[in-house]
Amino acid sequence: MPASLRWIALLLAFAIVATPISLAVQRVQTARTTRATAEALTHGDVDLGRIAIVRHGCGACHQIDGIAGAQGRVGSSLKGVATRVELAGRTPNAPASLQRLVRHPQEVIPGVGMPDMGIGEQEGRDIAAYLYTLR
Repeated sequence: MPASLRWIALLLAFAIVATPISLAVQRVQTARTTRATAEALTHGDVDLGRIAIVRHGCGACHQIDGIAGAQGRVGSSLKGVATRVELAGRTPNAPASLQRLVRHPQEVIPGVGMPDMGIGEQEGRDIAAYLYTLR
């Protein structure tokens, strides 16, 4: 095999190995940036938000990415909630609005099926932080 073909084969092999590694690194960097942005917007903690979502049983009514068993169909799916313009079709999607909806849904939308769950201020921030990672 001529030397030029060996170089081409070597470069091709390198590309085959490097491409999935590069994509994995990019995915990790995107997740870190998304997390940092969500926590900065809400002053909450994504990990504590995930724990609170499980503890309050939010997945019984909502489909929530990243939460085991969160396949509820009573409430709306929360897939991509971070990229929506409105929350519940009625209020602008802003950190303060999301936190208020999580903490006091009956005040935001009287008669809505979501009950007030007794979620405190910091816990509301944490839940909102987690939800803002759902893109």
